[in-house]
Amino acid sequence: MAERAAGTDADSASGSRARFGDRDVGTLATYLAGALFWGWIFLRWLNDWSGGVFVPARQAFVPPSLFRGVAAGVPVVGGAFEALAFAFEYAPALVNALWLTVVLTVVSIALGFVIAVPLAASRVYGRVSAWVSVAYIELLRGTPLLAQLFVLYYGFPWLTRFFRGLPGVGQGVLPGQAVFVAVIGFTLNSAAYQAEYIRGAIESVAPGQLVAARSVGLSRVEGVRFVVLPQALRYAIPGWTNELVYLVKYSSLAAFITVPELFRAAQNIASSNYRYTSMFVLAAVLYLGVVVTATNLMEYVGRRVAVPGISGGEGR
Repeated sequence: MAERAAGTDADSASGSRARFGDRDVGTLATYLAGALFWGWIFLRWLNDWSGGVFVPARQAFVPPSLFRGVAAGVPVVGGAFEALAFAFEYAPALVNALWLTVVLTVVSIALGFVIAVPLAASRVYGRVSAWVSVAYIELLRGTPLLAQLFVLYYGFPWLTRFFRGLPGVGQGVLPGQAVFVAVIGFTLNSAAYQAEYIRGAIESVAPGQLVAARSVGLSRVEGVRFVVLPQALRYAIPGWTNELVYLVKYSSLAAFITVPELFRAAQNIASSNYRYTSMFVLAAVLYLGVVVTATNLMEYVGRRVAVPGISGGEGR
């Protein structure tokens, strides 16, 4: 009996080591792939922004002709090497446009968070302000994002004129006025969705927490700020992950108001070489790389700030 129990314990420990080993290998492979992906992207940006330190701007580090030569010499794998040649030829131009996709996503979700926190708090704890928050959230969540962008860009011409008149806009590192309008549109839309994620998280915090904060002398605002929100923001991380992933993909809608981001760059190149499927597959691979990175980053943040026994994570 004792031998059987010892054997069972040994098998269990061995299985646990195998599971942890597999997880470690998978995590290492993910980090390695991410490092290679972003290392290549940052190297491309550095090369293109500096005027071509390594190779001329928007040209491949590895000549596509090398892969086409292999494809011609080895017909069995010719299709695969021809696809590699295509990717190496056009990826530099797409990576250059990927910069705007990243900027639109990061800036919009950050500014949206600044608006979303007071919106969520007002909806939960406010009276008149709760109705204002509900009206804003339902309006922005209940109408298409593309329609919102069209209203801002085409319906408010003074907005584009304002940004166009700012010093440096459209010159050097500053993008054109369409990018600023897109940031406003994505920010306002993202704020509505983030506010709902945060509202749900606030309502997940036990009401007694705020009562306890009031009992030790904190005002209602201080109790919300220092007791409720720090817990609620941890609970909201899964929702933020979804919003970040959505914004990466929805940033492609900026192409419809002339923002030269990743989708529009792929569309423009495809209109000249007529290889639409190949171009959009290549763009999809870049989108996938950004989405996987965002997901893993938010999962890491979630593990770091998790409340042991409550948030479902391992904690610090």
